[in-house]
Amino acid sequence: MLVDRADFADLHDLEAHRQRLWESQRDYVAERSPLHRRAWGRKRPPERLADLAELPLIDKEMLRRSQHEYPPFGDYLAAADNEIARVHRTSGTTGTAMNLALSRRDAEETALLGARAHRASGLRPGIRVVHCLNYRLWMGGYTDHSTLEAAGAAVVPFGIGETQLLIRTIKELGITAISCTPSYPAVLERVIVENFPGLRPSDLGLKLGLFGGEAGLDDPEFRRRLETTWGIAARNANYGVTDVFSVFAGQSEVDNDLHFLALDILHPELIDPANGAPLAWQEGVKGELVLTHLTRQCQPLVRFRTGDIIEITGTGKARSGRTAPRFRVAGRSDDMVVVRGINVFPTQIAAVLNSFAELSGEYRIMLDGKGPYDVLPVEAELAQGHGQGGSLIQTIERRIKTEIGVTARLTVLPFNSLPRSEGKTRRVIRR
Repeated sequence: MLVDRADFADLHDLEAHRQRLWESQRDYVAERSPLHRRAWGRKRPPERLADLAELPLIDKEMLRRSQHEYPPFGDYLAAADNEIARVHRTSGTTGTAMNLALSRRDAEETALLGARAHRASGLRPGIRVVHCLNYRLWMGGYTDHSTLEAAGAAVVPFGIGETQLLIRTIKELGITAISCTPSYPAVLERVIVENFPGLRPSDLGLKLGLFGGEAGLDDPEFRRRLETTWGIAARNANYGVTDVFSVFAGQSEVDNDLHFLALDILHPELIDPANGAPLAWQEGVKGELVLTHLTRQCQPLVRFRTGDIIEITGTGKARSGRTAPRFRVAGRSDDMVVVRGINVFPTQIAAVLNSFAELSGEYRIMLDGKGPYDVLPVEAELAQGHGQGGSLIQTIERRIKTEIGVTARLTVLPFNSLPRSEGKTRRVIRR
């Protein structure tokens, strides 16, 4: 069902293909997914994909409830049991972990689609890449491994843990690329300092960093620090939504924004996160990303609210020659903090903190109660070898006020005070 080089295709040429897929998927979901039939009520799914906004939205809580009432996969499992080829589980970072089922076709499309993102970011045959995500039930481990292989690279399946062994393995095998979360290099830096005297991260010979699973790389200061410390080209290479596709967007080698690389099999929309009203899919518009599978067999979703707030940054041909639209992720709606009526995302705080060389870049937002909040409590960590200057806190608080418009209450902690994570790092802690 995938179109060869769809990320370079004429978008008008893709429309007929997408409409044909929707006509088949529409009937498949209506017949086999009780969850969608309940949500739609008496509404019939539209004939035209362009009219999809006539249907109600599906959200994560509906999926959780479905899996609770119809375990283990919910009553939106549209395929027979004997068609399930692989089972995963979400990380549960934002709530109850979800069970995910893939057919062989689902798994193959997931791998090939993810390979587009990794190729766009510079992964090629002949490159040796170490994959450092959790290989247990989480989709990001085994499934992202399959996308790296589909891109033609030689993949070293390391996973997480045994960090000293990982550092030795990178050196011994001549590995030149790493796939991990953006926060994982900080874990490696600490292990290098403690166990490999005289070794610098840039001495390992890594040239390409393929990052995903967390925000961070949209901040130029964070990216600069990562690239300078490690001597790599850092790419936001595997953006995805686990319930939909593990990877469907990534940066190219010449474009900093994410490309939506799945138009041939995935339909995107933007909505107002407050009321669900449709927004135009055009440059400069910011809203919540809503996704619809056009080919999924096992757990198809129609108008699924991702919770991710994105801004469309380009719809014309990019410098790389790709026609796939470009966007930036502002943050997750469930990580958004409202301070005196202003919506604040962790990525905005990170952008300010990363501009200070005195800080390590590690931080967290510590919230008491459900809000609303008058001030934003932030804990930030000093960089190694730096002490707290008398005016540092006041300077940073003023910068946050000036650039974001909210009052922050900053606590500065010694280096290595905040936890480093081998998986996803939680930046907003609600106590």
